[in-house]
Amino acid sequence: MPKPETPLLTVDSIIVFKPNKIVLIRRKNPPFKGEYALPGGFVDIGETVENACIREAKEETNINIKITKLVGVFSKPNRDPRGHVVTIAYLCKPKTKNEKPQAKDDAQDLDIVDLDEIDSLKLAFDHKEIIKKAKELL
Repeated sequence: MPKPETPLLTVDSIIVFKPNKIVLIRRKNPPFKGEYALPGGFVDIGETVENACIREAKEETNINIKITKLVGVFSKPNRDPRGHVVTIAYLCKPKTKNEKPQAKDDAQDLDIVDLDEIDSLKLAFDHKEIIKKAKELL
């Protein structure tokens, strides 16, 4: 029996690094190369979405995170130009006060951005919508 074709699955983390400030990366690779995005990536086979969120945040930002809340599931078929990709977004915080943010892996750069500045920034995918939903939970 052939496997059904289904959407790909990703996770995104809204890391509240300081009050009213979150971590954004600049993407190293297409699509949206050079644009701001939330840290995140694809869930590996055999991995929980929560573990994927923790792993991707560490890989891209060097920050060990703790997930605090589910922000939502974002599944519009056209949200990613690579195809139908569903993301699960989590509100997160650094595990300790000693975390040292640093752009790594798929991130070419990293910034700690004030939530009030988000509307003036160009963000990849539907990340503005995800951050807007996260702000409602803060």
